[in-house]
Order: sequence, then C-alpha cells, then structure tokens
Amino acid sequence: MRIPHIIRIGALILVTTGFYTYVGQMVPQKEVQPPKETALGADMSTADMAKIGREIMEGKGICLTCHTIGKSGALRFPDLAGVGARAGSRVPGLSDVEYFAQSLYEPFAFVVPGFPPAMPPVNQPPIGLTDQEILCVIAALQTLGGTPTVTMKTTHKYYDGKPKPSAAPPAAAPAKGSELRPGVILQPIAAHAAAAPLTAGRAVASASEGGRSRAEARQGEGGGDHR
Repeated sequence: MRIPHIIRIGALILVTTGFYTYVGQMVPQKEVQPPKETALGADMSTADMAKIGREIMEGKGICLTCHTIGKSGALRFPDLAGVGARAGSRVPGLSDVEYFAQSLYEPFAFVVPGFPPAMPPVNQPPIGLTDQEILCVIAALQTLGGTPTVTMKTTHKYYDGKPKPSAAPPAAAPAKGSELRPGVILQPIAAHAAAAPLTAGRAVASASEGGRSRAEARQGEGGGDHR
C-alpha cells in the first residue's frame, strides 16, 4: 500500500515538532528577574549577611546560573556544596575568607582543575557587586559546609574597609544662553568697525585714481582731434 505524500509530510512534521519539544523541555528553564536591591547596614549580623548573600547569589550575582549546590554530573562550574569546609585549604597560604575574596574579585588567579577560566570578576560590569554585597556572598558561601565568620567590618586583600572615592561628577552643562555673552557677540562687530575705515579709504583712493585716469584719457582723445 502506497502512503500518500501529504500524509508522509504531515507525519514528518509531527515527529520533528515532538522531538524538538522534548529537547526543549530537557533544557533547564530559569526565569530572570530584575536585580533586587537590598539595603546593607553596617551593624548587620553574620546570619543576616548570609541570608542576603544567598539572595544575591540567586539574583543580582547570577552565581547559580553556572554553579550548582549539591548536584553531580556534567557541571559548567564547580559545585558549591561543601565549599565552606574546603575553602581554607584550597590554596596554600589563603584563609577561607581570602580564598573566597580572590575567587570573586580575581577568579583567574586560581582555577579549579577540570574547569575553564570563564568566571568574570563579580565586582565589575556586567555583574557589578559592591564590596559590602561581596562580603554577604562570602558569608553565604561559608555556610555551605562551614560556619560564617565575616562581618560588615571584615577586610581582605581586595577591600580595606574604607569607602572608595566616588567618581568625579560630570562637568556642568553651560547655562542656557551663556554662549551668547556680550563680549563674544561684540567681537566680530568691533572687528568689522575697525576694518571699515580702511576699506572706505581704499575705496576713495581707488575712485580718485579711476577719475584721474578717465580725465587723462579724455584729454588724450581731445588732443588727437585738434591736430
């Protein structure tokens, strides 16, 4: 029995659509929300910092877009489960706080074997976390297998506890009409007035010379007629 072409085409469309629908459902779906701004007080407790740090990791910091917590298999970046316990011994000479700070501010300084050097510095665009927000993230990371110890007064290699100088304010735009200062307006007028007598003098001299030339020409012509 020969199957009509229209049925074959329809079956192919259905199979193809079903296949791509299935593949699409296998891809993790993550709804992206605008970054949540949180007021950070200097007297916050370590527990509050850890809670806010977790919110930053899930939101503005987009940490969990690439990292996982307690999952195995093909991972894009290292799984963070237990990182609070192993951070202090990951890099010789670095405490857990210094290691976390280095990982966030300067992620290429140490890359976990088996993973690509692809994590961006979180204190720079496009993420752009503040020093205080990063302290909260460190507190949250310490809770993953360890005990949080950081406070809002904690310092490390990348943060000395002093507020960074704000960027210079942009130059103020000139006031409306300031480009029409009287001095600026009158400059070309004064220059024109100064040049006017010279121009007039040249015109008078030229006219006088022209008159003399015409008179001499008439005299010459008249002399020729009387000879």
